[in-house]
Amino acid sequence: MRQSAPVSVLHGDGGLRLWIIPRYADVRAALFDRRFAQDVRRAQALADSRVEGVNLGSEITHMLSSDPPDHTRLRRVVQAAFSRKRVEAMRPMVERITLELLDGLDAAAARHATRTTTATATVDLIRDFAFPLPILVVCELLGFPPEDRDLYRTWSTAIVTQEGDHAAFRRAVQEMGSYVLALADRRIRRNDRPADLLTELLAARERGELTDDEIVGMVALLLIGGHETTVNLLGTSCLALLRDPGQAAWLRADLTRMPGAVEEFLRYDSPICMATTRFTTEPVDVGGVEIPQDEFVLLSLGAANRDPARFQDPDRLVLDRRDAGHLAFGGGIHRCLGALLGKLETEIALTALLARFPDMTLACQERDLRWRNTMMLRGLEALPLTLRR
Repeated sequence: MRQSAPVSVLHGDGGLRLWIIPRYADVRAALFDRRFAQDVRRAQALADSRVEGVNLGSEITHMLSSDPPDHTRLRRVVQAAFSRKRVEAMRPMVERITLELLDGLDAAAARHATRTTTATATVDLIRDFAFPLPILVVCELLGFPPEDRDLYRTWSTAIVTQEGDHAAFRRAVQEMGSYVLALADRRIRRNDRPADLLTELLAARERGELTDDEIVGMVALLLIGGHETTVNLLGTSCLALLRDPGQAAWLRADLTRMPGAVEEFLRYDSPICMATTRFTTEPVDVGGVEIPQDEFVLLSLGAANRDPARFQDPDRLVLDRRDAGHLAFGGGIHRCLGALLGKLETEIALTALLARFPDMTLACQERDLRWRNTMMLRGLEALPLTLRR
């Protein structure tokens, strides 16, 4: 698509027309263009007027599904929690969780070694490391019970990978909403106000800045967005290193290079490969093609980050590329609020993983790997690895 035209037209659920923008310059411009709106309630009404049975997620109200002034109000409530200073203060907590998870992987390898003649063990990096790390970080950030993390993952999967199952989507939204509000009510009854983000959200409700639905939407966005990106990025980054021993050796030789490497991992295999759906509020010209008013538009972040007009040799992993112009976190007013935290988690996790298990190998054929069935996310279902102690 990127090579053939500045805009391509596809048809999605029920025949809904979608305009796809794949080129870097056009995607970046659209991210900052207010004529591409994201108010999910208006979008749902527009979709309902065209086709039947399309679910755009209008049951959840949050920053990514809102336009100013609602977006401005919602983002203001939580943006301080993701400032550079606050994120850096989370470093010891992220390092502690990372080391605990790696100790678990090490213990698994040790148990295997006592039962066999080889000091190796096979683990699933997604299940055993990439998923629990960011979800435990988000639990601490929100003040949520970490023992319920599998429940959060179930809701997240139903919401972001609908696969046409709208009933599962609505059920997940309802269950999550009931859970969040029940947790909030217990805190209020007990006058329990720990220093976490849920307490800040409840205080905003008391000031009249948030409704119950908006608290649920905010938690959904933070719980899902706060771990999905990092889960995907850890999996695809590790796979990229296994594919390219030369780049892996370069990185292992000096793990202080990790921050720059993470930027390249984000560009090379963007964990969010398609931005959330937008619609035009007036006709918009994109590379000489006019997209009419009231049309649905998808911005292909993954295609933009592999655009040869922007990045030299874009399909090759170059960890010392030193070009952080990728669009993996979007741009404009909807740029990912948790970008700094996601990069911190990935830097710490990959550094510790490579230091602990420098000789890990893929425990299956790459063709047997399963990818998540979703248009928006680029991530692995599982990543089986052989670890050597």
